[in-house]
Amino acid sequence: MRVPIIGVGAVASIGRDADEIFANLCAGRGGLGPLRGFDGELYNGKQLFEIDDRPEQGADRTLRATEFLLDAVGQAAADAGLGEDLTGVPVLVGTGLRELRSAELWWRDGAPFGVDRLHFGTALRERFGTADTLTISNACSASLYTLALGADLLALGEADTVIVAGVDSITESMHGLADRVQPNPPTALRTLDVNRRGTILGDGAAAVVLRGEHVRWPGGRLWGKLRGVGMTCDAKHPTAPDPAQVAEAMRQAHRLAGTRPEDIDMVLLHGTGTPLNDLVEITAYGEVFGEAAGGPVLTGIKPMTGHTSGSAGLLSLVTTLQVMATGKVPPLVNLEQPIEEAAGLRLVRGQEAKHDVALAQVHGFGFGGVNAVAIVEGS
Repeated sequence: MRVPIIGVGAVASIGRDADEIFANLCAGRGGLGPLRGFDGELYNGKQLFEIDDRPEQGADRTLRATEFLLDAVGQAAADAGLGEDLTGVPVLVGTGLRELRSAELWWRDGAPFGVDRLHFGTALRERFGTADTLTISNACSASLYTLALGADLLALGEADTVIVAGVDSITESMHGLADRVQPNPPTALRTLDVNRRGTILGDGAAAVVLRGEHVRWPGGRLWGKLRGVGMTCDAKHPTAPDPAQVAEAMRQAHRLAGTRPEDIDMVLLHGTGTPLNDLVEITAYGEVFGEAAGGPVLTGIKPMTGHTSGSAGLLSLVTTLQVMATGKVPPLVNLEQPIEEAAGLRLVRGQEAKHDVALAQVHGFGFGGVNAVAIVEGS
């Protein structure tokens, strides 16, 4: 399978388009700041990776996730030369929480919010004329699951162009949950660091345009090609990942892509900065890759974007495509002392690295054991 990717778009705390986000990632600039949408006095953790679009601190508003999604989809469509009329283009959206924050504000404060706005399809239809939309709520691997579904639609001839997206805005209930399980909140997100203390949430959205392999398109840039997405769903524990199934998702991705671990030039880690998740991810990586030809370079973006939940996988994929186009690999910031299991790996630390990446692996792992691994090649 080689599915052309001809358009990208993204928004996050460190930038309002894919180019700005990538420039800040390469420069090691993160978006962590004082929380703005909630009453900070109620929580131990008082920092988040928020998109700063609120009128004032502590004054939240509805439909922020929808706005982020429309922005990212619009960027990707424009980049692909599709324009604003997406009448015949399916849009698949991966999310963890959909418009839960809007529902919270409606329930608590009486903010105007209609049930029809829970489904992103309403806004997509109004803005782009999109008639065919599908929302997948699959925790933190949701957008990579939509990526796999988009590729399947093309392979089955159900469409010749598909837009795949992921989005989440931080909800107060999710922040409150994280705050209770992290009573000593982390002051930074430290992927693979001995002193990592947990994750920090972030706002974000990303989108890519997929086109059938043998279909001509009027414009747009060939960013790369999707080779395969491996997926597992073990449901062994509500939150804890299963190492065997994480490793199996990697192996499945290689089987579908027709690749081997030694072919991979870069791995973009899920890297949430939590004690268990980082350990499981790097252990599974070691099981699959072993001593594979010195191993690929490894990096991750969450220390600078926060954990953007349902959009995290696609945000990493967009970053990966930009790495392939530029030869610049963003660093894993805040990594001072790698855990023993990561010793000897080619971690990109401290500052941007130069590296030719022709084939890359992107990770996305979620609660409930929903795992997804994508393999993409450069243009």
